[in-house]
Amino acid sequence: MAAVSNILIDLSDVEKGLVLEILEKQAGTLFDEDQKSIENNEARFQLVEGSFYEYDLNNSKYSLASGNVRIIQPSQKRPYTGIIAPNIFVGTLYLSLKKEGVEDPIKKIPLEVQSKKTGYRDDYRDMLEFITEKCTDLLLQINSPVYQNFEPNFEKDISENVLYQRFIFLKSIIGTSEFHEAVHRIVSFPNTKWEEETELKDVRNVRRFSRSAVVELVKGKNRIKIPSSHPLVTYGLNSVPSKILSSRKVDSVDTPENRFIKYALETFLKFSVEINAKAKKLNRQSQLSKESEQLVSELENHLYHTIFNEISAPHLLKLNSPVLQRKEGYREVLRVWLMFDLAAKLIWKGGEDVYEGGKKDIATLYEYWLFFKLLEILQHLFQVEPNELQQLISIKDEGLNVNLKQGKFTALIGIFNSGNRKFHVQFNYNRSFQGKNEYPKSGSWTTTLRPDYTLSVWPSGISETQAELEEVIVHIHFDAKYKVDNIFQITDQEEGLDEEKTANRKGIYKNADLLKMHAYKDAIRRTGGAYVLYPGTVPIERKGFHEIIPGLGAFPVRPSKKDDGTKELEVFIKKVIDHFINRASQREKIALKSYEVYKKIPKGEDRIDESLPEPYGINRTLIPDDTFVLVGYYKSREHLEWINKEKKYNFRTGTGNGSLSLDFQTVSSKYLLLHTKGDQESSMLWKIVSKGPKVYSKADLLKLKYPLPNSEFYLVVDLVQVTDEEFKGKNWNFRSLKNYKRGNASAFPFTTTLAELIKN
Repeated sequence: MAAVSNILIDLSDVEKGLVLEILEKQAGTLFDEDQKSIENNEARFQLVEGSFYEYDLNNSKYSLASGNVRIIQPSQKRPYTGIIAPNIFVGTLYLSLKKEGVEDPIKKIPLEVQSKKTGYRDDYRDMLEFITEKCTDLLLQINSPVYQNFEPNFEKDISENVLYQRFIFLKSIIGTSEFHEAVHRIVSFPNTKWEEETELKDVRNVRRFSRSAVVELVKGKNRIKIPSSHPLVTYGLNSVPSKILSSRKVDSVDTPENRFIKYALETFLKFSVEINAKAKKLNRQSQLSKESEQLVSELENHLYHTIFNEISAPHLLKLNSPVLQRKEGYREVLRVWLMFDLAAKLIWKGGEDVYEGGKKDIATLYEYWLFFKLLEILQHLFQVEPNELQQLISIKDEGLNVNLKQGKFTALIGIFNSGNRKFHVQFNYNRSFQGKNEYPKSGSWTTTLRPDYTLSVWPSGISETQAELEEVIVHIHFDAKYKVDNIFQITDQEEGLDEEKTANRKGIYKNADLLKMHAYKDAIRRTGGAYVLYPGTVPIERKGFHEIIPGLGAFPVRPSKKDDGTKELEVFIKKVIDHFINRASQREKIALKSYEVYKKIPKGEDRIDESLPEPYGINRTLIPDDTFVLVGYYKSREHLEWINKEKKYNFRTGTGNGSLSLDFQTVSSKYLLLHTKGDQESSMLWKIVSKGPKVYSKADLLKLKYPLPNSEFYLVVDLVQVTDEEFKGKNWNFRSLKNYKRGNASAFPFTTTLAELIKN
């Protein structure tokens, strides 16, 4: 790679002496590539994404522009000079040369922008090939109208963009190094068969005589006399033919399998030639014209091999041949040929974001590639209905359109059935969660957010809307980050926080990817986790509490044909689903509490400003609405003295009047307020320390010297004096409580909440 500090681009074809000079601002970011640019069909002069360059035209009448206004930043004083800032653009960048007084660009100047990732060219090819393979697989899987006959016709009016999209799909499968290596293996070690070959041969040179050769030896013409001493004379032969037809076994490459390979290559070549012819008619200098011409040359080189001169045209394609299906080289070409017919019809509008005009937007392609990788995982784990997959393919005038485009919502719904629980599983691509939606609606409570992928899970039997309202749905978000090299760059920043703040003030957010994960987690309602997907090697999981979700983290998923990292991601999703099966999970408990707490809009009268013990230590559960108080009656001074001495209080049990009902509020009461006949209010508040009422018999109470027990059985709670300063000196008007009953029933025990008691 030839790094240079500046390059000079000769533009004398526009005007004599006109030169564009480009200078690097950071060493090692400007290259003059000659051979490599030809090999990869790229522009000769190459920049690096994220770097900055100065440019200078030596004639003030001319200036530069680009389709992306941020890339070219001309100087305000001298418009013929300025800055080139490729930012995240990768691929062939065309700069428009403009002349003063002329509206349209005079010339397009190609520059190649390299990615900072060294293997981005291989990543690009691998990802595009995988997307093509998955799209053709979808066409074969789904039961939809795409099974009608549809042949691409290059004679009809077709735009250059559509043609380029179609070519990109084809090139992704027949322009790869793997395909070329497969053809090379075939011509180096071809499949052969034995054939019998006959030739007219001198009778003295024949080594083996077949039955026909013996007959010819007896009856053949042009005979020569043999000596009387020859052994054949004894058999009545006085002469033999001078020459006879002799057969032999020869190794032939004209096999059905090799005929198929030749037919496939000729089919690919014919298609590529048609594309190239149409491209030249539309625009001879276009990227499509150059790339298709290169592909035609590569296919012609394969067919020029001498082995194909010996192979005839096929009469029948034996696609079930073990050689085609199993032998190295042959199986790869068969696979490509099976994909070719469908790939030739595919149009992907979303591809414009990736390769339009020759650019190679690796980051966007990585996002699309991950969609199909995640779809592959979910198809394996869940039951995805074929009619759901059908949404991804539709018929357009130009061909079969892949309905996958950045910014457009795509949802696939499946079912997970564990045997004990059944869930709806929905996979969303680029779903927008609307901002400022009032609770309990779905969405974000701040601004609208749109994660790359969202996996939503909720119980079967209810709609997604109802699941949102009842807090039983969980969203897990994933974001594609191709640019991230080392995930520790955005997760471990204990040092240099002052520098980070300084950069933030300048509008530079180094940890923006991490902050976005937090934004998804905290702003989008019912989110269980947010995770980065990046082409690295180190996975990171941060659990919010004790369980797998809620959490944050990152998973390395690499564009590789061997170990792409999706197994680890699949294991994580399996763990998440296993977590959902657990009915006793902490997340499920929190969801229930959230639903119960937030379902009711608080009113003004629910407010409590009175002094209460702070909720920490032994009072940690002291929530006034959820803290219950028993209001009990003592019948005499002797009864009160017994309560003070034994630190116990007893209630009647059974079905009679004044018996205590063992409901949730009674059993879980934390306090006891005592009163007696004639009281209007009471200050006798006790804390209940037993875990619940215990059953005492009449005999048990007599042993404790209880004064005159009347019932056979009682419910008894253990007490301690209330020591909280906030409760000292307080009197409560228990007669105003809603459960209080007047008259003879005033002695009956009842429960209230601490909140209601405090207000009285």
